[in-house]
Amino acid sequence: MASARYSRRTLCRLSRRAAAVDLSMIRIICIFGLLFSVTAWADDGRYDLGDGGVSDFYSAALPDGHLEAGKLLKKQPIDAHLMLPNAAQGTRILYTSTSGLDQKSKVEVSGAVFLPKGDPPLGGWPLVSWSHGTVGIADRCAPSWDGYPDFHRDYLGHWLGAGFAIVASDYEGLGTKGTHPYLATRPAAFSNLDAIRAIQSAGYPVTRDVYFIGQSQGAAAALASAGHAMSYAPKIQVRGVVATGIPFFSPKALLTIREQRPRDVIDPQLGYNFLALSLVQLVDPNFSMDDYLSTKARPVAQGISKICNREMRKIIVDEQLTYDTSFIKSPNAGLEKAFGLMQYPTLSLNVPVLIGAGALDRDTPHKMQLALARRLCAAKSSVRFLTYDDKAHLDTLSHSLQDAMVFVNDIEKAIENGGKVRGNCHIFDQSN
Repeated sequence: MASARYSRRTLCRLSRRAAAVDLSMIRIICIFGLLFSVTAWADDGRYDLGDGGVSDFYSAALPDGHLEAGKLLKKQPIDAHLMLPNAAQGTRILYTSTSGLDQKSKVEVSGAVFLPKGDPPLGGWPLVSWSHGTVGIADRCAPSWDGYPDFHRDYLGHWLGAGFAIVASDYEGLGTKGTHPYLATRPAAFSNLDAIRAIQSAGYPVTRDVYFIGQSQGAAAALASAGHAMSYAPKIQVRGVVATGIPFFSPKALLTIREQRPRDVIDPQLGYNFLALSLVQLVDPNFSMDDYLSTKARPVAQGISKICNREMRKIIVDEQLTYDTSFIKSPNAGLEKAFGLMQYPTLSLNVPVLIGAGALDRDTPHKMQLALARRLCAAKSSVRFLTYDDKAHLDTLSHSLQDAMVFVNDIEKAIENGGKVRGNCHIFDQSN
């Protein structure tokens, strides 16, 4: 198996050097070489699905005995091509955290820190905890290794330009050993909170307070981080949450998503199903994704162990996979088992929340996000819910930037003046 993988990598490298070779064919050769090098993973591989493909930086020998979470293990300058706009310094970090799955095991988690240009103000740079959206579960998809897409880079560059430092966790199991528990909110929240504690205790010039900002999967991580902070990391001073394209999973959510996605058309979003089922497989020893997948879809779905979500979407289109041709029976029963891990610790938050939702969002439908906002308001959280009429899932992040900065500025003014941030929960009143 090792020699076969080496041959495929060599083929890809040599092929790229051959000017006469069609580039699209190179991509297909390389991606499918990765796909079919996946070993069996329904049994022994469930706990290390996606491991490998990154440098030695992403592992460390954890000391024996009691190990405190939120401690920096090592750091290194981030690669130049991974630097964000308006960043004076970028650092890849490896730190300790508590596994969000069993809530007791200590794990290594990777991430990155970016500092703005100029001298920090007295007390340090105000801090943003950035939570990334779906990239996959393969280690090589970790943003501190693979980088961010352009629209993320532009978005984060604006925050750096406005004088905010950014700490960005890769989340448990992404980059580091172990299967990434995709969409499980507690592991992502613990990873975020311990990244903050790690850099605050390691001398980085940042404040004690923080804003949690996230998109899609990261929006869920951001909201969960604010909820878990109250008990897991009470010394972290959370000031607010900015969430765009945020998921809210319940049995009704399956119906909402199904309404948005026809079963008989090619659907690149099927990759979300494969990733979510990997979470079920991780926590339920009696569950195997293979029992639900068609012969046609199985080798594609197994590719989540080696390739990133953007590549998966392309392959699904190339293979012309639909929901009906991918599943031999409905995976909904399996997905429902994972819903408990996808929930938020509380919807009664003591900090303001901004939710930006695209009316054309098919990944996390507007109805889903609206339902979450209603529930947050019913739990007496302060919510500012904004709808972007002509925007889809990915578009919403960039188009919400100005509203997000206004929201953060409103929070700063409210703290300074002893006031409150105005929400708009009144739009959910039955009388309106």
